[in-house]
Amino acid sequence: MVLRMSPFAEVILALLLLFSLLSWTIMVRKWLTFRQIERQSRGFVAIFRKSARLSEVNIACEHYRGTPLSGIFTAAYQELNLQLQSSKTKDGTGNPGHLVLTERNLAGIQRSLQRAMTAEISVLERNMSWLATTGAVTPFIGLLGTVVGIINAFHELGLVKTASIQAVAPGISEALVATAAGLFAAIPAVIAYNQFVHSIKNVAAEMDDFSIELLNLVERSFG
Repeated sequence: MVLRMSPFAEVILALLLLFSLLSWTIMVRKWLTFRQIERQSRGFVAIFRKSARLSEVNIACEHYRGTPLSGIFTAAYQELNLQLQSSKTKDGTGNPGHLVLTERNLAGIQRSLQRAMTAEISVLERNMSWLATTGAVTPFIGLLGTVVGIINAFHELGLVKTASIQAVAPGISEALVATAAGLFAAIPAVIAYNQFVHSIKNVAAEMDDFSIELLNLVERSFG
């Protein structure tokens, strides 16, 4: 049936196949990414909560690059070191080696966490627009191929003297293949897009919780 199609219909099918292949590639990569994030986030949070020093957690970040939590911790840890180096405020215990962070210092750490979270979410949202475009556009591309195919079928039917269902049915069935191909490309893309949006929201909520926990720890230790 595909071999008997017109060149226009073959171009439509090739375009839909391209959309489908790229979408499935993105879906598989996203699925592997979120699976890795879920596995590594649990391990990283466990190390963070049982470590006695932030420097130990910073070293462990090298082994947990697959989770956004390590990225936002690294950003906050670097900002914390900069704030401690520039801070001249001493606590009231008489220990000159213990620096105390002010509200301004904590606000700087919070801003670094926010920037890191925004960067991590941007990475997770990469190529999501392609899935949304595939889900929205491919049904119309398939419909275009179907409409043009039906027009050609009825045009050829008008050229014959005797009209019958046997004469028009093959052309219409071939034209409907484009609609089926468009739906085949769109349906998985829409399902995957909605699922990945939900996963991104969960990861963002997890980063928010981790940021609050990290800020509380910094405030208790240096406040």
